[in-house]
Amino acid sequence: MSGDDSARTALARRLRELREGHWPDLRVTQAQLREALGVSVPLISSWESTHAIKVPPLHRLEKYAAFFATRRSVANGRARVLPLAELTAGEREEQRGLLAELTRLRQTTLRALASGESAEPAPGDDVFRHNPWRFPDGEPITIICSQLPEDQRAKIPYASPETADYIEHYKYSDLDSLFELHGHLRAANPRSLVTLRAPEDLRSDDFTTHLALLGGVDYNQVTASMLRRMELPVRQVADWEGALGPYFEVDEGHDTRRHYSVRTGSGANVRLLEDVALFYRGVNPNNVERTLTICNGMYGRGVYGAVRALTDERFRDRNAAYLRRRFGNASSYSMLTRVRIEGQAVVTPDWTLESMRLHEWSEPAHGD
Repeated sequence: MSGDDSARTALARRLRELREGHWPDLRVTQAQLREALGVSVPLISSWESTHAIKVPPLHRLEKYAAFFATRRSVANGRARVLPLAELTAGEREEQRGLLAELTRLRQTTLRALASGESAEPAPGDDVFRHNPWRFPDGEPITIICSQLPEDQRAKIPYASPETADYIEHYKYSDLDSLFELHGHLRAANPRSLVTLRAPEDLRSDDFTTHLALLGGVDYNQVTASMLRRMELPVRQVADWEGALGPYFEVDEGHDTRRHYSVRTGSGANVRLLEDVALFYRGVNPNNVERTLTICNGMYGRGVYGAVRALTDERFRDRNAAYLRRRFGNASSYSMLTRVRIEGQAVVTPDWTLESMRLHEWSEPAHGD
């Protein structure tokens, strides 16, 4: 087998090896994998084929890694993928090792295919080419989403791991934003591993990827930490007891200006009419070859508006084009924006409208 052929088939061969020999005394059938992964036997067979090569998406490899991390996946005659929260510390370590290996083999296969005539462009290559959420192929991305405090989680059904119907994602406080951004990143970066983390789950390697932080300084400690490290003229002040509530504070020359959300009513009857949100893009201070992006608001709807500005198919291209015109090749920049709420719906901000832009800032690229 030539070197090129070996690289092209590396992932397929490894997937077959896992199924047939990962556990020496137990051979997993394709039918069992079908039951566990929720896909067809022909699809599993195509992923193991060394002839007509078909590369599985990353989210399927995440399932593979979790499945083969523990023999409990095939306990009691039933094949299933256990949630990560149910894995022991040793099983989680095995899962991480397998996922890293499979991800590396996937990148090797894709590079080998890309060098040949049969390589096909990834779905996100053209549609998202100029979108800030599009990153170079194969570079890992980590979403760090704000999480609810323990006392609030205790009030949510199924948020406790002790319940039979435990739902791990109930610990996140910006689920609308997370759902929107996670899907967009997967579509725009089909060859990259997109990892989701809550601040309580972070590991050292997570900090050196492309970082996307969701949520404000109250519920996302990483956002608070990163904003302290940046020399931004914008600060989030969580003054929840103040008469006008929390605000963003902006340094403008020798003056300081405050931007508040617009609310009506009070107490339990308060209604949000307009939020203030921050979008920041710069260099990841932990790895200068990766980026740091912050989507932050006074309320969750502000976070969602900051995300939607570059994911909403009606506005993402024009907003991305505005960022390119306005900031060029700046090493870092930020946009403080209005986010309007009509009824129960968040209206995507149009950054080409001056009325939507409350403050803009940028730092020139090194050498400019």
